[in-house]
Amino acid sequence: MAKKNIFTDAFGTPYFLKRLIIFILGIVSYRRFNGFNKLKITGTEHLVDLPDSNVLFVSNHQTYFADVAAMYHAFCAVNNGYLNTIKNPIYLLNPKIDFYYVAAEETMNKGILPKIFKIAGAVTVKRTWRAEGKNVNRLVDMSEVDNIMKALDNGWVATFPQGTTAAFAQGRRGTAKLVKNQRPIVIPIKINGFRRAFDKKGLRVKVTGVKPTMEFKAPLEIDYDKENAHEILLKIMTAIEQTEDFNLLHNYDEELKAKKLEQKDSNN
Repeated sequence: MAKKNIFTDAFGTPYFLKRLIIFILGIVSYRRFNGFNKLKITGTEHLVDLPDSNVLFVSNHQTYFADVAAMYHAFCAVNNGYLNTIKNPIYLLNPKIDFYYVAAEETMNKGILPKIFKIAGAVTVKRTWRAEGKNVNRLVDMSEVDNIMKALDNGWVATFPQGTTAAFAQGRRGTAKLVKNQRPIVIPIKINGFRRAFDKKGLRVKVTGVKPTMEFKAPLEIDYDKENAHEILLKIMTAIEQTEDFNLLHNYDEELKAKKLEQKDSNN
């Protein structure tokens, strides 16, 4: 596995370039999270004593870029001693540079801004089940798995187990298999309100006055010797509150169906 050095990260990107990009994108996006809308961050005390590598953040997903941009703000703030707040953007002068995030290759190759964002720390993967709006069925590219493991060996990594911004979508077993094999510290993140505040790409403010939330939870307790990938995935999806148990709309629909059926039976 490749290793970072004092000049470049694990993938050969110069640190001075990453610092510049994170600073510029942070300044540009700052008012979106502490101006037009007020981002409420909780749980960053769980990040203070984490090691510098082999830490995996698992999160639900609501926009392509705003979710990750908010994480950069949170991580950079914690890196400078600010917990549960991004009110002092001076933290952008000393960013968390060994942070990577897993992103769909097709998303990161569309337009100049995504390509710039990619330099900040994207580890791109090809979706095995969907591409360019169509269902596909292809094998996992093992070189992409190696890149995620390389990122974990050299820093923190954020991934979105559902692989889509759709709420309550099925979690992908690839994340659980990676966790089982790599045995990282797993930190769940629960976000909310991003879908309402920003457009799907997360580049445009859709509504102002929204208070998006980002909650960092305590590290998951995983028995790597006894728990299988299915059990680990269920634990992850429950922690980020994306199982059907948390789907209030689904529960309401099911209750409505049951009521109608009960009324029908009573009428008969």
